[in-house]
Amino acid sequence: MSEAGDNKSFRTLRGSLSGEEPHEANYFAYSASLRISGSIPDLDEITRRLGVTPTSAHRRGDRRKPNSQPYEHDMWSYTAPVKETEPLHVHIDTLWNTFRARKPYLLQLKHDLTVDVFLGYRSNCDHAGVEVPHQSLEMFRELQVPFGLSIIVT
Repeated sequence: MSEAGDNKSFRTLRGSLSGEEPHEANYFAYSASLRISGSIPDLDEITRRLGVTPTSAHRRGDRRKPNSQPYEHDMWSYTAPVKETEPLHVHIDTLWNTFRARKPYLLQLKHDLTVDVFLGYRSNCDHAGVEVPHQSLEMFRELQVPFGLSIIVT
């Protein structure tokens, strides 16, 4: 309640705690990336075998910035080329459609490397959820990787 005794409702926990709502519209951003990491002998071979250019790649010992810590592992990563405002399942489905035919190779890579799917959800809304249709979970079952979601609320 406010000092005048009237009820004041808030749309966010942050607003309730501070007494003021943020002055920005809610946003929701999603992403899905296939990542391959470990001691990768030939990053170019992975690119050739998967048929797509990685969105990012680095070698063990490389640095993101001159003063940052060096990477501990090699990494090949491909992020689905989908607008971040599209629902999460669109990112997942686009990623799986890119790699479905390469499933045997990805399973083979898992013998010596880590293969996973990184899902991202970013929002300024602290009371929302994410729904993924069961059809969009095929990739996780087929590649035998867990469904994990990185959630960042700003």
